[in-house]
Amino acid sequence: MQNNPKPDLKLVFCLLVVALVWGTTFLGIRVAVESIPPWFVTSIRQGIAAIIVLLILLYKKELTWIGWKNLKYQFIPAVLMIVLANGFTTVAEQTLPSGLTSIISALSPIVIFIGGVLFGIEKLSIKGVVGVLLGFFGVLFIFRNGLSDILNPNFKSGILFLSIAILSWSVGTIYSKKHTQKSNNIALNLFYQFSISSVIQFVLAFIFSSETDWNSWSFRSISAMVYLAVFGSVAAFFCYHYALKRVTAVQVSILSYINTIIAVFLGWLLLDEVITIDFIIATFLIIAGVFIINYKKSINYKK
Repeated sequence: MQNNPKPDLKLVFCLLVVALVWGTTFLGIRVAVESIPPWFVTSIRQGIAAIIVLLILLYKKELTWIGWKNLKYQFIPAVLMIVLANGFTTVAEQTLPSGLTSIISALSPIVIFIGGVLFGIEKLSIKGVVGVLLGFFGVLFIFRNGLSDILNPNFKSGILFLSIAILSWSVGTIYSKKHTQKSNNIALNLFYQFSISSVIQFVLAFIFSSETDWNSWSFRSISAMVYLAVFGSVAAFFCYHYALKRVTAVQVSILSYINTIIAVFLGWLLLDEVITIDFIIATFLIIAGVFIINYKKSINYKK
């Protein structure tokens, strides 16, 4: 009789949080940058997140100095995944259409898959290639009418910023996966990452937006920024790093395809956008890709 391990329900919950919450952050960022300069959005977002995690650590009496060696392990993903990836995504959303943003963002699992194979944390398999490409083609199918926007000269800077963000996120994910077992306290690591990122991004905010009009910041944008801090940073980043400890980097990153489905659904729900047959077909392709990547006859969770 085969002894199948029990599903890790906490892992399933964390994967759902990553897919659902980060599916809403494109809309949240778009609303936040309506009246707040992007580097202020992301620096205040990470600052609020750092304070929330600090309060949790103080309550649990787990706040401690992690040492210079572990600080290095937190500094690198902080710069790659938050300062550069999150920061430049926020900057890019000032100018790029949401469809084009989704297409470029969908390159992330492909970059992570290739990088993971090169650095030895992923095995090259037909299943992996087919799953990643199915999901990517699903995203392309949704936004194929917007592909011409890539050639629009008005979007050059936005595409450049988002490309930097995708590359930084992918490298940061691979780095985090390779070093994820070096510290078990995810909240403590995130406190240092958010704090480091917030300080760097505040400096960038005052460099690039030194003459910002604080009175012009709308309640709508401020509310979106707080939402991004609580859910997009604290909740989703915790779940993302928890999942990275238990499944492959590609299995986590492939959820960005699900983010696209959620983003389009929110557009239909909140902005009266139309869901077409193209979207339904693309949803099937994306879900099929996610299933192929993750399906195993017996899923081996790390105990």
